Amino acid sequence: MKPVLLVIAHGSRDPRHAATVHALVRRVRSLRPDVRVETGFLDFNIPSAQGVLESLAAEGVRDVVALPLLLTRAFHAKADIPAVLRDAPPQLRIRQAEVLGPSPLLLSALERRLYEAGLTPADKSSTGVVLASAGSTDPEAIAVIADIAREWRHTGWCAVRPAFASAALPRTEDAVRELRALGCAKVAVAPYVLAPGFLPDRIARGAAGADVLAEVLGPAPEVARVLLRRYATASARVLLPVSA
Repeated sequence: MKPVLLVIAHGSRDPRHAATVHALVRRVRSLRPDVRVETGFLDFNIPSAQGVLESLAAEGVRDVVALPLLLTRAFHAKADIPAVLRDAPPQLRIRQAEVLGPSPLLLSALERRLYEAGLTPADKSSTGVVLASAGSTDPEAIAVIADIAREWRHTGWCAVRPAFASAALPRTEDAVRELRALGCAKVAVAPYVLAPGFLPDRIARGAAGADVLAEVLGPAPEVARVLLRRYATASARVLLPVSA
């Protein structure tokens, strides 16, 4: 039997967050109806990731791929989720998949959202883009966002600048002003976030001076495909049972 895919999301008091996570999981299920996909949250929402793991063990499930619904390897991926998995029922064999980013498919999803917001491929060479992420105190995560911005710039945009809603600088509004000063004919903000919530709302407020604000990545088909690639890679890893 294929391992159960447990998608572990952060959770939020904002109901839009859980609704978006569930929409993405529905798309994943539609792409791979042969794989059982469950959803658990670290905080604020139910079911909890720990509760789902206990339920799976009670059903007799043995193999699980735990996939962090995160775009970068920051605190939640390095500490919170491993802690939950260490406390899982011992009869479960659990592989932790890699986070979703970076991936060329996610860049495709970002462009999809920009075009849905009104840009066209003909606008690329004259448009500066703010790659706006939630932000992190983890230097690895910040460096990854900067690397993605540099890579995306090489696909034909006038300029791409990273920005952060918290914990790091610059803020979205500062990056928008910088792109204006560079002489970009248009400025667009592309939220590099998976679901709506407090920090994405802050990004939106910072985009007030931009010409275009894209939607969050949400249940974009490219995101679902990345998720399934991470699942496939983790499933292929050999893992010895925790207990007999």
